[in-house]
Amino acid sequence: MRIETTDPISGVTLKNPEGRPFVIEGEGEGALKIYFENEEDKQAYLEIQTEHPGEDFTTNLDNPARMGTEK
Repeated sequence: MRIETTDPISGVTLKNPEGRPFVIEGEGEGALKIYFENEEDKQAYLEIQTEHPGEDFTTNLDNPARMGTEK
């Protein structure tokens, strides 16, 4: 398991993550344990929508707006 001690919401690196809230993404050797400064940051992280191609057909994060000079 890999361990990340930088809170992805606040950007703060936790010197002592023991006792801090965390989530585990994935399973086995490839799992990632992410620590947070507080429960609010953990909740904000969990509320971020993600796409899971091939598994989740209810969330589409595609931006339908045309880009650049396209009209």
